[in-house]
Order: sequence, then structure tokens, then C-alpha cells
Amino acid sequence: MPSWLGGPEILILVLVLVLLFGAKKLPDTARGLGRSLRIFKSEIKAAQDEDGNSPPQQIQAAPGEVGSPQPTVAPPAAEPTNPDASDR
Repeated sequence: MPSWLGGPEILILVLVLVLLFGAKKLPDTARGLGRSLRIFKSEIKAAQDEDGNSPPQQIQAAPGEVGSPQPTVAPPAAEPTNPDASDR
């Protein structure tokens, strides 16, 4: 697919921007546009996090659900031995 925006078109675009905004205001305008885009990106990311459209996370199945591992029960602890009791 050929690009419609080549070298001459970019040069004409830059010339029109300089004529519209002036050489002194162009850097400020570009800086403001960059800040606006950065804020817009952060707001979009925050909105996606609130909506639940964030990257998928691993979901734990509830106990008893199909495919969920059964909880393991620890074996009963042995009666504690008291070294002082054996001396009696």
C-alpha cells in the first residue's frame, strides 16, 4: 500500500503550520499537544481498569466447583512429647 504522505507533503505541512502558528508558538503548541495526549492516555487506561477491561488475571475456582482442586487437609499433629515427662 503506497504512502500518500511523502517528503514534499510533509514539507508543505510544516510550512503551513509555521505560517499558522508562527515559529515562536510552534514549540509551545507541540508541547501542549503532547501533554494533552499523555493525559488522555492515562485517563483511557484508568477507565479500562475501572471497567474491568484490564489484562486477564488468573481466576481461582471456588471450593467444590468443577475442576477445582480439593483442599488438602493436614495430617493430625503427633502428640507433643515432653522431655521432662519421660524422666518421672
